[in-house]
Amino acid sequence: MSGFPILSTMVLLPLLAAVVAVFLNDKAARWLALGTTLVLFAMGIALWLGYQMNGAQWQFVEKAPVFGAFSWALGIDGIALMLIVLSVFLMPICILASWDAIEKRVPEYMAAFLLMESLMIGVFSAQDLLLFYIFFEAGLIPMYLIIGIWGGVDRIYASYKFFLYTLAGSVLMLIAMLWMVNQAGTTDIPTLMNTDFPVEAQHWLWLAFFASFAVKMPMWPVHTWLPDAHVQAPTAGSVILAGVLLKMGGYGFVRFSLPMFPQASADLVWIVFGLSMVAVVYTSLVALVQSDMKKLIAYSSVAHMAFVTIGLFTFNRQGIEGALVVMLAHGLVAAALFLCVGIIYDRLHTREIDRYGGLANNMPYYALFFMLFTMASVGLPGLANFVGEFLALVGAYKANSWVAAVATTGIILGAAYMLLLYRRVAFGESRNADAAAMPDLNVREWLTLAPIALATIWMGVYPESFMAPMRKDVGVLLARIEKAAPAGDAQLTAGKPQIKKDAHGGHPAEAAKGAHH
Repeated sequence: MSGFPILSTMVLLPLLAAVVAVFLNDKAARWLALGTTLVLFAMGIALWLGYQMNGAQWQFVEKAPVFGAFSWALGIDGIALMLIVLSVFLMPICILASWDAIEKRVPEYMAAFLLMESLMIGVFSAQDLLLFYIFFEAGLIPMYLIIGIWGGVDRIYASYKFFLYTLAGSVLMLIAMLWMVNQAGTTDIPTLMNTDFPVEAQHWLWLAFFASFAVKMPMWPVHTWLPDAHVQAPTAGSVILAGVLLKMGGYGFVRFSLPMFPQASADLVWIVFGLSMVAVVYTSLVALVQSDMKKLIAYSSVAHMAFVTIGLFTFNRQGIEGALVVMLAHGLVAAALFLCVGIIYDRLHTREIDRYGGLANNMPYYALFFMLFTMASVGLPGLANFVGEFLALVGAYKANSWVAAVATTGIILGAAYMLLLYRRVAFGESRNADAAAMPDLNVREWLTLAPIALATIWMGVYPESFMAPMRKDVGVLLARIEKAAPAGDAQLTAGKPQIKKDAHGGHPAEAAKGAHH
């Protein structure tokens, strides 16, 4: 693929298809969207196969000056690669999930999803700071339209709330970006990742970026837009929102907050840990009492993304790698759970848990898939979530044992609300004749659930294939931030004296213990 601008093609092809789709009839627009997303999935696989694990940190780099310091600069590392693969994997599934469910303004709907795919790939591959900002913010527009036009009864309220929350945080980030460009004299992200900004400025810059990424994740207490957006969004909108858009916040922490402001990240880690601990417990308890299936899964997303923020700010390899794997696993499992809700919603047009029951009798294949994804969400060993959550907890324990203890309660509560949901929907007596009469999965629904089920099992059984591309980049990040890393349980109290490291980068006490053994 040397010389072929594959990243530019992946960004521009769905953009072109979106423009064409608007002028087609319903059937042609569906097939164009499906065909385009499958071509992009094939290109994503080619990108994965062509990525050299031991090559340069930034690969498939493309640069073309536009004006002034601004340039069309694209390139990926292993972390961006895996998030792009996740995006192009979920997109054809979204199109299939919308095939019959969306009946009004189909060409515009398909165009919105194609535009969304273009912008998501742009976010993960942008190497120019201003280009990243354009992609990051523009991603709001198609999602705003998808919720606002094709959503539920309160779609206007939900779409405005989603738009205003995410836009408000990003205004501060733009101001910080302009200051950084003025200070460093470049908009090149790889250069900025190795720029040492003044420590006193780092704190303000970190807070400005945090305002944007915390809303995007979303972290407690700025998470309230998410349940509304999920409940009102069409099924495919929820899939892509949970599967990819929430991951942009985590990606932002890895790409900007940690490497560009390492000292501020260490000093302000108590903010991240504090909010994440509240999120794990509080949103899990809120999920326990939900009567709407989508709301329950939406609150569970907030709790799971708290594992990501905890892991990323542990300043150790296990925590960061675990957080990245949780991002990928949650992208698969949450997407699949929303698809499961969408399948029975299309039949009965209600998300109320009490309207169902005993579906294992008349929908055995559906119940089997739903059980697989429920177990994956709970963190059953051998399925996707287990590896990431286990590593994130190990990293958290090394960083701060109290944080690890509180985070562990999230796994226990997660098992409670997911197993309760599954029992009420799949088992017991069929309480309603219309629910008992629902037919099992059709071919299209098999095609949406089976690929995610295979990926969920693959990630659980052989996570190395997903972790290997990211390992070197985690090492580069650790080399950048380890000087600032707080020591052990000092992390919750910013500014405590750090334990000096020995020549090999370990703590003297650990080295002595190792020698003793």
